[in-house]
Amino acid sequence: MTGASVAVRDLHFRYPGASASTPSALAGVDFEVTPGERVAILGPNGSGKTTLMLHLNGILSPTRGTVAVGGTVIDPRTVRDVRRRVGLVFQDPDDQLFMPTVAEDVAFGPANYGATGTALAERVTTALTQVGLGSIGDRHPQQLSLGQRRRAAIATILSMDVDVMVLDEPTSNLDPGSRRELSATLARLAATQIIVTHDLPYALELCPRALILDGGRIVADGATGDLLADGALMTAHGLELPWGFDPTRGRS
Repeated sequence: MTGASVAVRDLHFRYPGASASTPSALAGVDFEVTPGERVAILGPNGSGKTTLMLHLNGILSPTRGTVAVGGTVIDPRTVRDVRRRVGLVFQDPDDQLFMPTVAEDVAFGPANYGATGTALAERVTTALTQVGLGSIGDRHPQQLSLGQRRRAAIATILSMDVDVMVLDEPTSNLDPGSRRELSATLARLAATQIIVTHDLPYALELCPRALILDGGRIVADGATGDLLADGALMTAHGLELPWGFDPTRGRS
């Protein structure tokens, strides 16, 4: 994995059945992520973060505008190929873990794209090793802790050798130790990473850059520490740091 660029241009989306008076879920989103970047998507509930995430590998199709991965615009002709390059990790790992063993879950994607035999086994072993679960491939997913299941879910997309990872609330409900393990795992990976999160300290820890989405639009794009230190910006868009957390700590 070397990462790939992601370019979102004038992205609009309105859910089917929405009335004419209902605001669009996305209303002209524009941004670009360079290969290998880690970028946080921040914003209040209902801002359009999940809707945006579901456009990044073609689960949803724009009402207007485009999403391109590595220069390839997602459309009905290209979506299957793009899904081999862009992996989504959902907030609930049980949405992605459904086979009798962790190794079978990790093998599921590449097997469906034709990998077999030694090549498939190597993909599974490599992916599980990357997330620190190399010794538990034969266990049932429900025997794992939440933190382990979340890393196993990441392995299910790493086995596809994806260029771009999109993660939805990866630290949700994790204890501090599991949170540190996940952070270390993501920091080691070369894939471009787009992380949708309400965990602002985690965004600062892992992502040098952040976008703030509100009302279906990008309202800020910059260095994560700078955005989090802007009290007026944070208040205007319903974002609040944990009590006592100083986003400028450690900055020169």
